[in-house]
Amino acid sequence: MSNFIPVLVAQFPVTLDIQYNLDVILSILSQAEPNTLVILPEGALSGYAEDTEFLSKINQQILTLSLRKLQETATQSNIHLVFGSCLLEHGKWYNAGIYYGPQQAQFVYRKVNLATSERAVFTAGSQLSVVELDISGRRIKLGIQLCREIRFPEQWQYLARRGADIFVYLTNAVGDATQAPVWRSHLISRAAENQRFVMCANNAHVAQKCPSMIVTPTGSVAWEACSSEREVKNYLIDPSAVSDWYLSQSRIDLFTSNVEH
Repeated sequence: MSNFIPVLVAQFPVTLDIQYNLDVILSILSQAEPNTLVILPEGALSGYAEDTEFLSKINQQILTLSLRKLQETATQSNIHLVFGSCLLEHGKWYNAGIYYGPQQAQFVYRKVNLATSERAVFTAGSQLSVVELDISGRRIKLGIQLCREIRFPEQWQYLARRGADIFVYLTNAVGDATQAPVWRSHLISRAAENQRFVMCANNAHVAQKCPSMIVTPTGSVAWEACSSEREVKNYLIDPSAVSDWYLSQSRIDLFTSNVEH
């Protein structure tokens, strides 16, 4: 059995039409081999916009049926799918990263660090959790982060210390494309400082301000796309490349000691 884990990272133009998004996602999934980890953008199913008025126009029945379809597809195709969607739970909206896998396995990460534009309508999550996957007998752990959470390295280090081997980063970062080099640098830093893989999927947009990327634990960029076009990349992850070398040298004793005034 190979120690490598197949990953597929895809970007596509995310719209506010759930049915359209679902059709694109199903088309991408049809390209994935069984036992592949597939990663799609923030809001990939529900759509996403900085103007949160779009939430009031979401058809809950269509969203629920579409979520069910993706779960069924992941189970039937033996695929490990991570994608973004807005979720309405008990009357509260969450910006979520969702995992669906074989045997109806599921996990939901609810964004804990909301953007300013989100705070009036979304509820912040309260947990930074790691999900462990079994991909053809190979165990691997994921930590999921969304969009502006790239700006908070302490969250990523916390996930690494909890055993995450891969950071799955879902974003819908569009607007000021001149910011792309900054976001790109953040992605490389999060990978290199924690010695973890970073798998980033962004909305394909003419004003994309964060590239979709695959970054290795050394900070080497294995693939990137910054365009308005649908792009799909297959990649093999070697879990043995993950290391705690730098984490083990972090002076966390200084963070937990009493602060002198």
